[in-house]
Amino acid sequence: MSVNTGGHRQAAIQELAAQAYDSAGDEYSRAAWSVLSDPREDVDTFELSQKGWTGIGISYLLKAAICYRVAGLDTRAEQRGTAGLMITKDLIGRTERTVQVGCLKEMGGDFRVIADLGEAKPVYKSAVSTYQDVTVDDPQSWTTTPLFEAAASPLKQLARGQENGEIAVTWEDLHGSDPSQPSAFLAHRVKYKHQHLPAYLTQAIKDSMFAAPRGSTAYNTDSYQCPTCGSRDVNWTGDSTLCLRCSSPTEKR
Repeated sequence: MSVNTGGHRQAAIQELAAQAYDSAGDEYSRAAWSVLSDPREDVDTFELSQKGWTGIGISYLLKAAICYRVAGLDTRAEQRGTAGLMITKDLIGRTERTVQVGCLKEMGGDFRVIADLGEAKPVYKSAVSTYQDVTVDDPQSWTTTPLFEAAASPLKQLARGQENGEIAVTWEDLHGSDPSQPSAFLAHRVKYKHQHLPAYLTQAIKDSMFAAPRGSTAYNTDSYQCPTCGSRDVNWTGDSTLCLRCSSPTEKR
């Protein structure tokens, strides 16, 4: 996803690898503000294009809130969540694409859960209702836009940390089985999150662990070994070379 993060996404990943979750939250916050202020060339923050690049900045606010929750800084998580909710509401008023409104409402529900801002069910219910009004011919193409991928990213990152670094939430898990029924296909995202996101978040807080995002990977390498857990499985993400399993910095053997 090519957006202007000012190098702060890479810095956030480095802080995650160091398990410095308060600092990781700060860096994700900076990444969010960088994207939201100037997403990329020829993209206006307040004009949600068909691709929805601005959604990546919102996703970084969600990840910042996760970091703060894991670090025990609930007030800071609440502040990021409150800001994120305001931004999603603002952007809802800036797009006439019903499918994007549904996704923004979906992210609003995520903020409710992650930042502990009260009951998420009404917000998720509103997202489902909006998706029921969607009449797009190809919902699959929408789910691969930056907005929709950004909306899925925090959940996927949370989940992989609890599944030994593997892909724990697949595209198939998140969506319905029949794209010829766009409403049900998209609404499945919301139902899946409502069912699984709280448990993944609770476990991350309990474990004091938020894994780095998954990038390019290699298994059973001869060149790398994790000094923390001994794994030779590698995750190249951002500018970092990390252990696929525990997200620690990995060194060449």
